[in-house]
Amino acid sequence: MLAVMQPKRSNGLMHVLIIDDEESIRRTTAMALEGMGYETTGAETRAAALKQLENSDFDVAFLDLKLEGESGLELLPELLKLTPRLEVVVFTAYASVETAVEAMRRGAADYIPKPFTPEQIRRVLAKIIEARKLRLRVAELESRISADSPATDLTSAEPAMQKVFDLASKAAATPATILLLGESGTGKTVLARALHANSPQKENAFVTVNCPSLSRELLESELFGHVRGAFTGASGDTFGKVALADGGTLFLDELGEMPLEIQPKLLRLLQEKEYERVGEARTRRANVRVIAATNRNLEQAVVSDRFREDLFYRLNVISIQMPPLRERPADLLPIAASFLQFFAGQCGKRLTGFSPVAQATLRWHPWPGNLRELRNVVERAVILANGDQIEVADLPEKLWEKPAVAGAPRVSVGALVSLEELENEHIARVIERTATLEEAARILGIDPATLYRKRKKLAA
Repeated sequence: MLAVMQPKRSNGLMHVLIIDDEESIRRTTAMALEGMGYETTGAETRAAALKQLENSDFDVAFLDLKLEGESGLELLPELLKLTPRLEVVVFTAYASVETAVEAMRRGAADYIPKPFTPEQIRRVLAKIIEARKLRLRVAELESRISADSPATDLTSAEPAMQKVFDLASKAAATPATILLLGESGTGKTVLARALHANSPQKENAFVTVNCPSLSRELLESELFGHVRGAFTGASGDTFGKVALADGGTLFLDELGEMPLEIQPKLLRLLQEKEYERVGEARTRRANVRVIAATNRNLEQAVVSDRFREDLFYRLNVISIQMPPLRERPADLLPIAASFLQFFAGQCGKRLTGFSPVAQATLRWHPWPGNLRELRNVVERAVILANGDQIEVADLPEKLWEKPAVAGAPRVSVGALVSLEELENEHIARVIERTATLEEAARILGIDPATLYRKRKKLAA
């Protein structure tokens, strides 16, 4: 527990403002806090405290409720208005239940009566740190719930995918930077969350930055934060995603789209754990574990001068290649079944699964959109389904049709062809999509001998 509540000075987040008109109190409080690893700044008056908050950022303030000639209770709302995320702990020699209640009503996080001991300070800050972690975890969970996505089972029947999960399991326990490679929709974000959940940083925040979604200026601010007046529209200070991820994991999605101008700053964060907010000269530190993902070939981007070579090698400590869904045939139907269960629950439908023909259709499709495409197809099918299982008619028409080969005409349901031609085409497609004639016969609802005769007729 002590290791959790005593942040290192290098984390750059825990900066404490001590507001007291007695120099001895400021000095002894600072000594106690600095001994625990915090940065401290003192202020003896209301004006000095407000000036410090205007010029620097603080996480916690210790406020004496009886300043000389001034009221700490009156100052408390001003502090919170200027820095809404500030945690204020009030202390005073004039301790009473009434003043404690009033201080808490005005926004104080906690209350310490004078005289106090270093252990009392330690306990109060431990509560604040735990509450901050809890808020970050709640925000993360709310984000995941709002994403409205089913949970993904990180198991596989495919050897290639099992190797991916084995490597991820080993890498998760280390502080190493991880680079996730693969086509869009292959589950890189899901794996990144799993890496965080199995890492030493799991109790802290998992923060995502989508690199292609913002302009260069906004992406830099999103990552590192900015100070008031740094650019047009910067009406207040922001701390950025790097600060939010301090002690946790920063996930950079589609990193291959990051502008060249920002890449040196990311490299510095990775190597030195240092950064500056936009418009500020003060160097800050953040102990973040970086996981990056891209569907781009970064080695080719380096050759074409679209990605820094030194950043590529710094990111590529452990790289994990996510196989596309078409290379995971044994996982296709189990994943589809999990999507089915999730969306059936959302729609209030009782669905037992996919019909044999619908299963065969899913197996045959090449899934260029990978897991994301499969998710959308299953969601649509659940909405359209009228029976107790998904039928092939509930699937998009593009999944029904067999691509034309060598200019051959395409036969599909509703085409102006005879029933015999339609039957022959359907039998041929089912045979293509199944591993054995016995499985094809079961799907078609005929005995294997009959299928053998029909197949022989087709080949004639």
